[in-house]
Amino acid sequence: MEDLELKNIWQSYDRRLEESRILNLQSWALNVKCFEALQRQKANSKLNALAAFNKGAVILGIVWVLFLGVLVYGNQLENLYFTFSVSIIMLFNIFAVAVYIKHNVIIKRINYSESIIDTQKKLSRLQASTINSTRILFLQTPFYSTWFWHSSWIDYSSWQFWGITFPITLLLTLAAIWLFKNISLKNMDKKWLKALMMAGPEYKYVLKAKEFIEEIEEFKREI
Repeated sequence: MEDLELKNIWQSYDRRLEESRILNLQSWALNVKCFEALQRQKANSKLNALAAFNKGAVILGIVWVLFLGVLVYGNQLENLYFTFSVSIIMLFNIFAVAVYIKHNVIIKRINYSESIIDTQKKLSRLQASTINSTRILFLQTPFYSTWFWHSSWIDYSSWQFWGITFPITLLLTLAAIWLFKNISLKNMDKKWLKALMMAGPEYKYVLKAKEFIEEIEEFKREI
């Protein structure tokens, strides 16, 4: 009789343990689901803000490219330095407009019902594209200092040109090449590059969205 009672007590205890384990699992799943939904909503908010910024940049970029095109056409090759410099700047801005459109396409394709890994891959692609486009766009910098050059100014060996204007253009060229070589994902731990990229909204929004998604995995491990 005592053995039977003891057995019933153990069975009852086991049932309670099992019920408690199931409740804990249900509570864990609910907490994870709520946290994941909140983090995805935060990431989506940042990317929506980025998409809106990109749309505005596309509109302004198109207007700027058209304006540069009018300048090139109006010059009628009278000053080759002006035509060449402004044409190069115009090409870089066309590239920038294309990049903004591409980034918005990537953002639109992010489906928050898909797996976290797939979302992270698209955000990483967006992050890498932002860094790569930034390094390329810096190459246009020297041409902002050459559009007002003139052959007569150079032929007469003016000290203002060779002593001031040319050295400035040379420094800008070296700086642009250095930035092109050093702006990369592997150098993002460097303070100067982080400060440079975080100065604009693009990289900042992508990084925050990526952090929100990564926090989901961290939350799961902690629980």
